[in-house]
Amino acid sequence: MLIAISLETNNGLDSTVAQHFGRCPYFGFVTTEDKKVQSIEVIDNPYYAGHQVGQVPGYINKQKADAMISGGMGGRAIQFFQEFGLGAYTGASGTVSQTMEKYFAGELNEAAPCNESIEHGHGDHDHDHHH
Repeated sequence: MLIAISLETNNGLDSTVAQHFGRCPYFGFVTTEDKKVQSIEVIDNPYYAGHQVGQVPGYINKQKADAMISGGMGGRAIQFFQEFGLGAYTGASGTVSQTMEKYFAGELNEAAPCNESIEHGHGDHDHDHHH
């Protein structure tokens, strides 16, 4: 799998995870296999200076990522990722290594598509639509 992560610093697996998804200076693309990190590529966020709604999710999707991890992201971004069929995860902090351990352990919050489940925490998860 290829996991995209919003980053504050460019320091490989020790990079600091950014708390804001669209306004981060870097993105890390982590290649994983069998719940292990194989490699990471860190690139400059081409939209760091400013972006239109949907541009960054579109960009992440073009990189063929399977999921996006960030400290937090807005509802619109989450909707775009869901439309692309990418998992969107929030609640990440610390380094890429720490974040990937949490991801593999299922400890990150998977962003919910509907406002209701966002407002009430979890709600029931019987609406798994895979296109």
